[in-house]
This record gives sequence, structure tokens and C-alpha cells, in this order.
Amino acid sequence: MLRAIYPGSFDPVTYGHLDIIKRSYKIVDELVVGVLNNNAKMPLFSVEERAKMLEEVTKDLKNIKIVPFNGLLVDFARQQNAEVIIRGLRAITDFEYELQMSQTNHKLEPRVETMFLTTSIEYSYLSSTTVKEIAVFGGDVSQFVPETVEVELLKKMNAKRRV
Repeated sequence: MLRAIYPGSFDPVTYGHLDIIKRSYKIVDELVVGVLNNNAKMPLFSVEERAKMLEEVTKDLKNIKIVPFNGLLVDFARQQNAEVIIRGLRAITDFEYELQMSQTNHKLEPRVETMFLTTSIEYSYLSSTTVKEIAVFGGDVSQFVPETVEVELLKKMNAKRRV
């Protein structure tokens, strides 16, 4: 059984992330979506909120687990008994960074391979950062995120405006 991890911050999850999840899902027997609790970043959503949104938007897909994690990705891969790390690539700048990370991960854990999937062309420009910026200024994010994510994003933005 081939188990893979698709790690990310998913702050918030976008259609670009879902594109990689759905395509990965067809390739592996089990997909673990690892929701990174990155202390170096100041996320808009808590790791629990991000995991809950991911669970909601992937509820119709079987053999997918949403699992929060922190620390080294290779340690998480060992804990999950994963053989593959899946990473999405939007542009050449993503490739340079992801190549360096995959080589480092392979050095730390030689049994774990990294598989790169290029993002579908309609999502190649899309990032969570862009979605948050649009939302901050009251723009329409419905074409970038699922409806349940849009609702949570608008709630979060309204709460921030009240502060």
C-alpha cells in the first residue's frame, strides 16, 4: 500500500490545494494531508481551524486523513509510515525551493521520496497569501476557495475588522 503525505500550511485551503489533493488521491492508496503548525509564521487560522476546513472540503474522498503536525516533515513521514511526500509546483521559483527541500529530506530519510505535481494551469497563480490579501480588502474570493472556506474567511476578516 502506497501512503503519501501532502504537507502544507493551508491558511486557507484554496482550489489550487484541492487540485493537488484530488490528483494525488488518484495516484496513491492513502493520502495524509499534513497541516503544518509553523511557529515561524503568523497564520490567520489556527491549525485546528485549517484541519476542520480541509476535512469538510475533502469529506467525499475516501482514504484521506487530515493530520496536524509540527517539526520536521521527515519525522512526520516516519510517524505516518509514508513513503512519498507530494509537493505542488506553481512556478520555477517553487521548484528551486522545493528541490532543495526534497534533497535535504532525502538525505535525512532516504526511504522517503518526493513527488512533484505541477499545479493545473487555472490555479498556477493562486496562493493562500493572495486569497487573504483579497479578503482583507473585501474582494470576492469565491473563485479561489470552496464556499465553506469562503464563509470562514469572511468571518475571520469581519472579526479582525471589529478589533
